[in-house]
Amino acid sequence: MTTRPGLGTWHTMRSFAQDRSVTAQKLPKGTVRRIFSFARPYRRLIGLLLALLAVDSVIGVVNPLLYRAIINDGILRHAASVVVTLALVVAGLAVLDAALSLGERYCSARVGEGLIFDMRSKVFAHIQRMPIPFFTRTQTGALVSRLNNDVLGAQQVFTSTLTSIVGSVFTLTLTLAAMFTLSWQITLVALVMLPLFLLPARRIGRKLATITRESYNLGAAMNSMMTERFNVAGALLVKIFGRPVEEDASFAGKAARVRDIGVRTAMYGRVFFAALMLVASLATALVYGWGGVQAVHGRLDVGTVVALAALLTQLYGPLTSLSNVNVDVMTALVSFDRVFEVLDLKSIVAEKPGAAPLPGGPASIEFDHVDFSYPTAQEVSLASLESVAVLDATPSAAVLHDVTFTAAPGTLVALVGPSGGGKTTISQLVSRLYDVRSGAVRLAGTDVRDATFESIRQTVGYVTQDAHLFHDTIRANLIYAKPDATEDQLWAAVEQAQIADLIHLLPDGLDTLVGDRGYRLSGGEKQRLAIARLLLKAPRVVVLDEATAHLDSEAEAAVQQAFATALAGRTSLVIAHRLSTIRQADQILVLDAGRIVQRGTHERLLAEGGLYRELYHTQFADQAAAGSAAHAPG
Repeated sequence: MTTRPGLGTWHTMRSFAQDRSVTAQKLPKGTVRRIFSFARPYRRLIGLLLALLAVDSVIGVVNPLLYRAIINDGILRHAASVVVTLALVVAGLAVLDAALSLGERYCSARVGEGLIFDMRSKVFAHIQRMPIPFFTRTQTGALVSRLNNDVLGAQQVFTSTLTSIVGSVFTLTLTLAAMFTLSWQITLVALVMLPLFLLPARRIGRKLATITRESYNLGAAMNSMMTERFNVAGALLVKIFGRPVEEDASFAGKAARVRDIGVRTAMYGRVFFAALMLVASLATALVYGWGGVQAVHGRLDVGTVVALAALLTQLYGPLTSLSNVNVDVMTALVSFDRVFEVLDLKSIVAEKPGAAPLPGGPASIEFDHVDFSYPTAQEVSLASLESVAVLDATPSAAVLHDVTFTAAPGTLVALVGPSGGGKTTISQLVSRLYDVRSGAVRLAGTDVRDATFESIRQTVGYVTQDAHLFHDTIRANLIYAKPDATEDQLWAAVEQAQIADLIHLLPDGLDTLVGDRGYRLSGGEKQRLAIARLLLKAPRVVVLDEATAHLDSEAEAAVQQAFATALAGRTSLVIAHRLSTIRQADQILVLDAGRIVQRGTHERLLAEGGLYRELYHTQFADQAAAGSAAHAPG
């Protein structure tokens, strides 16, 4: 009376395949209490699930006893009515058991999927609020793994692990009670045979754990290669350098190792199943052999032998499962701990209690003796998210030194200077992507650290050099700035950004997909679409990083015109690469090594000499000559 491997056997094999070293890990105090706080909304469903499992276990033990009664009280005594009645009872219990299994699955799914939703939503919301330095240091794949693998592992505490433990305890208790009542001698011998399976199972489990870890690493390497090669930039690099054959060979090598690991896993799994089924079959043979002999000599009735054999099929699964319960529980708890590790990471750029919205009206930008250095890894990240053993705590060098300036409402301030001078850092401090180490950054006279994030986002519009677009439609990328924008507002924004003519030519118009990171658009088109998005937002302060060096003359002229529209009437801070922008600036700040070394208008700084004149002759002289040639009489 052996049974084919079912879900319980699969769970047992997976349990033995898990890394036993997990039991040596120490969980932070309060972890279990926090886990139960997640489960609190589902306590009634969990209670119902446990009740259904208890009833299911009772049915599992009652059935063999009914078989015993059918044989002893019905068949052997030629009582047809007893046989029919008890058979109907068995059939009714089968229907009830099927209904119970559906109820168990429903409760388990509701609890499991509910926990997954709650944890994923909470982790995603928390990560969304982390500062930019967090994302510059952590691996995207590690973050995604927390949202997927660890969340899935954590929810198993209340689904597969809980149901397995509770179901096994109920089934084992009732089964052993029934078997000892029927024949304690046969039951003891059956239990003695259990180590014949457990000892080799542990050895196979260690092998499976090693193979599983290796398969995860190989799978991650293969997925990483696909991710890097299948985005536009990676595919372009492969085609430019003409190495598709080498790429094919490299991927085939990784895929072959994954294949080989899969074969080994399948074989070890089959050995595991075969060992469990072999021990169960030997024990069943023992029951029929020894019990049958006793039945022949009248010391045991036939129905009892059949009942013992049936009960035996329910004995080894729970025993084996409970023998590895500490690994199951700790594996799930560690997954919870890894989720909590992310949730407990505090943002170093946070909205203070009592923060107030920025005042309305024209807004100024003020830097007051600002010093800044980028945060260390220890301040913003986790070692497990960077694939390092210990985070680097070495303080970073200062990037800005005593930076002080004011951009009055409606004025244009241009930032110029050599690469690495601190221009981008200043632009990021305006919108509070980072916090200063000392000094203050003020918008509309209010320290940005005292303002609400929402009011800062509404006040400041930011266009970076490499404008990012989501893999979505033009419309979706535009309304990201203003979800309630009307059709007329969308077209007005693209008209002002000098990109409406292009959109009119597209078959799907505003509903055209822009591709991964906007790669279906040219550099100038992406810039103008980003400016249209900014115009739709209509901020009071504009921060722009000009990106005209890689544009052709026609695209450059369109972008410049769009820039002019975006800056008109707004307080503007521009990292300037064009002479025309610099000439229009009310104030030019010349930065070098994180310090403002010169400030003034274009004419004044040229007359003053110094670094600005040097930059003018090396970076802007060609533009000046081109402008003079364009305006010369033909």
